[in-house]
Amino acid sequence: MADIDLNNRDPQELNSHVKVAFEDVLGEPESARSIDCVWINSYKCFTCGKDCMYKLLSTLCGICIALCWGCEFARLAFLHVWCCTPSVRCYTLNLGILQRCWGTCLNCFLLPLCEACSVCFSKVQS
Repeated sequence: MADIDLNNRDPQELNSHVKVAFEDVLGEPESARSIDCVWINSYKCFTCGKDCMYKLLSTLCGICIALCWGCEFARLAFLHVWCCTPSVRCYTLNLGILQRCWGTCLNCFLLPLCEACSVCFSKVQS
């Protein structure tokens, strides 16, 4: 099992848009301010509630959801390895044959016509 970094749990910053702090949600303008103890305790309640709820939900659901996503990505990898990639390879091989046939037809029929036209038009003087 690969080493898990318990300090930096989002090294690719996949969820940087979810970083929500008290200041991102609540703010009092100069003209309407509560007393300091209300603001301080509101901050503590917001932070505690957010942290506790996240920990509770991740404890109750995180392992099951991680298992579901692991199965989903395994299914996706299986489809790519066993279905998509071979299908694309088959398609590419068949198009390669078609490309060779089309190129041969162009060389046999269109190339002489174009060469004949170029000889005719090369005699034109301005």
